[in-house]
Amino acid sequence: MAVFTEVSDKAAKALLKRVPLGDFVSLRGIEGGIENTNYFLTTSQGEYVLTLFERLRADQLPFYLYLMKHLAKAGIPVPEPQADGKTGDILLQVEGKPAAIVGKLPGKSQLAPQAAHCQSLGEVLARMHQAALDYPRQQPNLRGLPWWNETVPVVLPYLDTATAELLRSELAYQNHVAQSSAYTALPRGPVHADLFRDNAMFEGDTLTGIFDFYFAGVDTWLFDLSVVINDWCIDLATGAIDKARADALLAAYQAVRPLQACERELLNAMLRAGALRFWISRLWDFYLPREASLLKPHDPTHFERVLRERLATPYQLV
Repeated sequence: MAVFTEVSDKAAKALLKRVPLGDFVSLRGIEGGIENTNYFLTTSQGEYVLTLFERLRADQLPFYLYLMKHLAKAGIPVPEPQADGKTGDILLQVEGKPAAIVGKLPGKSQLAPQAAHCQSLGEVLARMHQAALDYPRQQPNLRGLPWWNETVPVVLPYLDTATAELLRSELAYQNHVAQSSAYTALPRGPVHADLFRDNAMFEGDTLTGIFDFYFAGVDTWLFDLSVVINDWCIDLATGAIDKARADALLAAYQAVRPLQACERELLNAMLRAGALRFWISRLWDFYLPREASLLKPHDPTHFERVLRERLATPYQLV
């Protein structure tokens, strides 16, 4: 959510003539994140988030935007994209970039989650996976294994020998896992794939919304679950799993959708996969950054620690 493309008040006012959300009040760039340009757009009717897509192509974006509409109609708390008043399109254009406007969710991000927050998230995550099953559009996880295989050779020259060997070794392991019969059997469908602490809102212990679906794609539900555990259920300083939080999240998830035998078998492999995916992307963003206002690349060593912890201490599923 850095600002790569500057949007003027004039452009925002012109946009509101097409998308009937009231009169323009203010526009403020959002700091944080590294993929798209995001602004808080305040109008006489309320608060919205304006996103300009910097990497995703216009032909890729309908998958994400209509997935959000699909989930919202199914009762999942996600922001619903707003449409052009004349054409009905939810894929817009601002400053020459594909764009979207969604409602601003109530509540605030819970950056120090406790077991109760993880329990609420686990229940909604399972309902979200089930609600997406009949979503008709198809698009792979664009940051999945093929992207890892393409990107690792690009970042390896920046790493010391020991770190590079860990990266190569884990990538080889994940390629091996992907060829197994257990992996082939994993249930899958549209997933969020980036559900970190700052991509959800809470009021007290209650989850009020999940947002930022722009890494979503068809992948295994277990991978999505593992990404969540690796952020919501760990000690940030060490990367170690907080078992109380992880147990609470998984118990709530399984109360809605029990894990299959193949998922239980590969949980630790997918926890490693989730750590690897974000280690690779953070290495890429750190060593090959793009220019942007408010851009602060994430520390790639965080997910290196998480991966080392998953290798050293496998999670014991209850």
